[in-house]
Amino acid sequence: MPTYAYTAIDPNGKTIKGKTEAENESLVLAKLHEQKCHVIGITEEKSRGSRSGAAIATPGKKVKLRSMVIFSRQFATMIDAGVAIVRCLDILEGQTKDPALKPVIAQCKKDVKGGMSLTDAFGKHPHVFSRLYVNMVKAAETGGILDKILDRLATFLETEQEIRGKIKSAMIYPILVLIFAFLMVVALFMFVLPKFKELFESMNVEMPAATRALFGISTVMRNYWYVGAVAIVGGVVAYQWYRKTDRGSWQIDMLKLKFPVIGELVQKMSISRFARTFATLIHSGVPMMRSLEIVGETAGNRVVAQAIENARNAIREGQKISVPLAQSGLFPGMVTHMIDVGEETGRLSEMLSKVSDFYDQEVENAVKALTSLIEPCLIVVMGGIVGFIAVSIMAPIFKLISAVG
Repeated sequence: MPTYAYTAIDPNGKTIKGKTEAENESLVLAKLHEQKCHVIGITEEKSRGSRSGAAIATPGKKVKLRSMVIFSRQFATMIDAGVAIVRCLDILEGQTKDPALKPVIAQCKKDVKGGMSLTDAFGKHPHVFSRLYVNMVKAAETGGILDKILDRLATFLETEQEIRGKIKSAMIYPILVLIFAFLMVVALFMFVLPKFKELFESMNVEMPAATRALFGISTVMRNYWYVGAVAIVGGVVAYQWYRKTDRGSWQIDMLKLKFPVIGELVQKMSISRFARTFATLIHSGVPMMRSLEIVGETAGNRVVAQAIENARNAIREGQKISVPLAQSGLFPGMVTHMIDVGEETGRLSEMLSKVSDFYDQEVENAVKALTSLIEPCLIVVMGGIVGFIAVSIMAPIFKLISAVG
C-alpha cells in the first residue's frame, strides 16, 4: 500500500505534517477532511528501488497548442458521453492530424490498457503534457470529474492560444517594417553609395566629413561584411548561452521587467498567466502548495517565479498568499487585495479568474499601445537615416554644380 506525506492546517490554525498509508490520495483527503483539516499538499512517497512511469521522459517534436485544445475538448466530450478511456484514446489517435501528437496518444492508450493510470500515462510525455495538465488530470481522476477537468483544460488552452495569436498578429507589421528598413539600409551602403563614391573621386570633388564617414562605413561593410555576420551569430550564441545560466536568466528576466514600455507588458503578461493558471488549478481541486509550485514553473519569468516561491514558503509558516506577493513589488495592489478577499471569503479561484480576465484585456491594450508607438518610431529613425544619407550625398553634388558653373 502506498505511503502519502501530507501538509495541512488543523482546526486550531497550526500547520501539521505527517505520513499515512492509503490505497489512493482521495482516501487521505477524506480522512483529513473528517478531522476538519485544511489540506495544503499531498505527495506520494516512492521507494528508492521503484521507478515511477510518470518519471520517464520521452523526447519528441513539439505539439501545436491548437492540437492540444482539440484533443482536450474531444476527450472531454467523449468522457461525458460515457465512452471508456481506452476507446476515447483509440478514437483520438485516429482523428488527430498532428504527427507529433499521434504516437503519444498511441503510447498512452497502450499504457492505460496495461493497467497504468491516465495521470501516469500522460506524465511519461512531459514535452506534450505539462505539469499543469498532468496534475489537473490527477485531481480529476481522484475526484471522478475527468470530463469537467478536461473541458476546463481546453478552455484554458484556448485562452492561452487566443492571447498568443493577438500578440503575434499585432507584432507582424512592425517586424516586417523593421526587416524591410534594415534591408534597405544595407542595400544603400552595399550597392548605391559605392557608385557615388566612384563618381566623386573620378571628378576630384571635395567631400565633407559626413560624406567621407558615410563612404568609409560603406567600404567597411563591402569588404568586411563577414565580420558583421560573425558578430551577429556570435552575439546570438552568447545570449543563448548566458540565458541558460542561473545568473544570466535572472538578470535577463529582471531586465525585461525594468525595460521601459516593454517591462510593463511583460509584467502584465506574467500576472495574467499566474492568475489564470492558479485559478484553473485551485478550481480543479489541486492542493494549494502543488498549485503554486506549478504556477511558478509556468510563470515564464524567474523573478516572478521567485516571488511565487516566497508565497509558498509563507503558506508553510501559516501566512496568507497575498502578503509575500505584495512585498515582492511585482503584483499591483489590486491583485493582492483581490487575492486577500478571495482567501477570506473562500472564493479564491473566482477572484483569480476576475484578475486574469482584467489583465488579459490589459495585455491586449498594452500590445496595441506598443505597436502604435513602434510604427512612428521606425518612421522617424528611417527618415533620419535616409535624410542623413541624402544630405551627405547632395552636399558634394552642389559643390560640383557650383564648380561647373
